Formats: sequence, structure tokens, C-alpha cells
Amino acid sequence: MSNRMWGGRFKTGPSAIMEEINASIDFDRKLYAQDIKGSKAHAAMLAKQGIIPEDDARKIAEGLDAIKGEIESGSFTFSRALEDIHMNVESRLKDIIGTPAGRLHTARSRNDQVAVDFRLWVRDSLDHLEAQLTDLMKALVVRAAEHTHTVMPGFTHLQSAQPVTFGHHLMAYVEMFARDRSRVTDARKRMNECPLGAAALAGTSFPIDRHATAEALGFDRPTANSLDSVSDRDFALEAMAAGSIIAIHLSRLAEEIVIWSSAQFGFVRLSDAFSTGSSIMPQKRNPDAAELVRAKSGRIIGDMNALMIVMKGLPLTYQKDMQEDKEQAFDAIENLSLCLEATAGMIRDMAPNVERMAAAAGSGYATATDLADWLVRVLGLPFRDAHHVTGKLVGIASERGIELADIPLADMQAVHAGITDAVYGVLTVQASVSSRKSYGGTSPDNVAAQVKRWQDMLG
Repeated sequence: MSNRMWGGRFKTGPSAIMEEINASIDFDRKLYAQDIKGSKAHAAMLAKQGIIPEDDARKIAEGLDAIKGEIESGSFTFSRALEDIHMNVESRLKDIIGTPAGRLHTARSRNDQVAVDFRLWVRDSLDHLEAQLTDLMKALVVRAAEHTHTVMPGFTHLQSAQPVTFGHHLMAYVEMFARDRSRVTDARKRMNECPLGAAALAGTSFPIDRHATAEALGFDRPTANSLDSVSDRDFALEAMAAGSIIAIHLSRLAEEIVIWSSAQFGFVRLSDAFSTGSSIMPQKRNPDAAELVRAKSGRIIGDMNALMIVMKGLPLTYQKDMQEDKEQAFDAIENLSLCLEATAGMIRDMAPNVERMAAAAGSGYATATDLADWLVRVLGLPFRDAHHVTGKLVGIASERGIELADIPLADMQAVHAGITDAVYGVLTVQASVSSRKSYGGTSPDNVAAQVKRWQDMLG
């Protein structure tokens, strides 16, 4: 029996193992809406150019709409023997409308067909990710606005460094996700060219109108080189690269939520909606949503790496290797979307423990830099000398198990005679935080201004 897809060239069908390795319908069925949308635009253009009859184009469009309805209702039967979503749709179209279905593939190849389908899917996904990033940023801004004055430890090396505000800390992630959003926007703009009409690799001899199909599908323009059109997946790689950076930022925030919600820190509490229990320890409240966001970053980055390795050695133009593009992109982008949704939910859900954060904010001699700055500003010491004096005073406090503010003035003056009791005014956490008024600093006024700026931009 001859192969149904390949017609007269092949006398028999593929072996079972060939069918198994060759079929992509199990995953590329996700492209059904994009495939149907692209086919309708192509058929309409063919009719307008006089390449196929208007009546056939009408029947094709009606048949494609019927197929979309079947797929969305769950009544469509996918066949692995037909390999992919394109052939499954075309075969069913022939069942529905008969001979006119055979005209749909005029001036088109599966190479440019899958390229346009995949671009449409990635473009739709980028639009969704941009909306999700905006939602997450809004959630962070809302919480930051509530905590412009809430003090907490600022860390370097996960050691107490200087006090900051919780609002300032949250706004740091707003800046990160804003850059992520701009990368998504840039990637979408760069990929918004239509490969439909490039055909197999060399274009077509039919008088097609590629600008018309590009416009119909919402692209800015058609791709300029037919070889490039069908042979590259850099649009998917760029989306996945942007997604990997987003995943890294999400993972860092998730790690902080894990730390903050631990009994040892107790800075925030996640509700039951984003926590799980233990099968053996009844007291446990595990931040599993945050842990899974943290873990999925590796999966997302791995997907990008896998596709980069697939593409790195391919000569022009299309190679079957490129069938391996979609599972990686689908997995990366869908998991990233899930992580964004979960993170926004955790940010809105978590209950900060203001008292616990405030108590921790002054630990570890967090106002030592304020003391050194006072010595520079008031006594005129060079900063390195002030650093040395402050280090001695921290050593005294550490040996006695007290805070800097608890060192008697006489003992401070024994280290440097010029110190006065005015120094105690800079040794409180609130004074430290309020003094950081340089642009981008943690002072409550600064944080409030940044919150307002982002509220205005996000709407």
C-alpha cells in the first residue's frame, strides 16, 4: 500500500519504529489554532490572487472552522500515522469538503507552514507572558506600598549588612521584572515577521502576495529571505532566553520566600493556599509552591540549552532535527507561565511579620556603616580611619554580647576621643534607613516615590 502522504514516491508505509520516531502529533497538536489561522489566511490570499477558485477558498475556510470546532469540543480524532498537526488537519479537511482541500497546499510547504504556526504560538505566548509579568509587578508594587517604612535586614553573603525596608526589597524585584518585560517586548518585535510563502526553501513560482498574508496574520512584514525563513528558530530561542532570565529572577525571589517563611527567620507566612504539610511531621508548613518555582528554573534553562544544541550544527535549510524545537519551547514557556502565576499568588497571599523583621534588622551590628559615616561626616576622619575605629567598637560590642548603641560613651571615647553622645542618634535602625536618601536608596521617602512612579506606569 502506498504512503498516503507521500503519494507515488513511496510504495509502502513507514515501519512501526519509523512512525514512532517521526510522529509529532502528540505534542504539536497544540498548534491547531495557529495552523488553522495560517491556512485560512493562505487560502484567502490564493483566491484573491486568482490561484485557486473563490468557491474553493470559501469551502476551505468553512471546513477549517469546522475542524477547529471538532478539536475544541474533543471530538476530533488525531492520527499518529499522519505525523503532525498539519497533515491531520489537511486529511480531515479532505474528508469534509473533498477535492477543494487539495488546493490548500498550493504555493506552500510544511516547512513554511510549521514556521508560521510556531511563530504565531510563540508570539501569543509572549503576549501572555508580558501580561503575567505586569500582573506580578503590580502585586509587588501593592505590597511595597504597604511597607515603605517596614524595616528588615539587608543582606550580603546572606549575612546582616545594613537595614533596608521591606518595600525597598520588593521594589528591587519590580525593577528586575520590568527588564524582563522589556526583553519579552523586544523579542516579540524582532520575531514579528511572517515566513508563510517561503515554501520549502526557495519561494514559489505562483504569484502569491506575502504582504497580504503577513498583514492578515498580524505580522509587521514578510520575512526577507526564503532560506532563512524556514531554517532558523532563533525567535523561539530568544523567547526561551528571555524566559530563562525571568525564571532566574523568579527562582531568586522563591528562594527568599523559602528563607523568609522558615521558623528561623519568620519574616513572612504563607497561607494554606501556597503551603503543604508533611506525611509524618504534623507541625510542618512547607513552602512547596516557592520550592517548585525555584526548581522549575532549571527545567526552563535546560529546555533552552537543549534547543540551542539541536540548532547549533544544522546546515541550511530545514532539517528534521527541528521537529525537536516545539516540545522544548512548549515545556519552557508553559512552565514559566505557571511559575509567574504562582509567584504573583504568593506575593498577594503572604503575611509579613513586621515585628520579627524589625527585631532582626538591627542584628549583626547592621548600623556599623552609619557609625563610620558619622565619624567621617562629623569628625572629618578619612573613611578608612573611620572604618578602623568602627571595627574596634564592633569588636568591643561583640566581646560583651551587646549592640553598638549599648556601648557606654566613655568606652567609645577610649577608642576615639572625638566621639560625642550625638553618635547614638545614628545607631538606630530607623535612623539608618531614613538616612539612605541617595537616588535608589532605601529611605521610606525614596521607596514611596518609586512606588508612585511604578503605579503611574503600570496603571
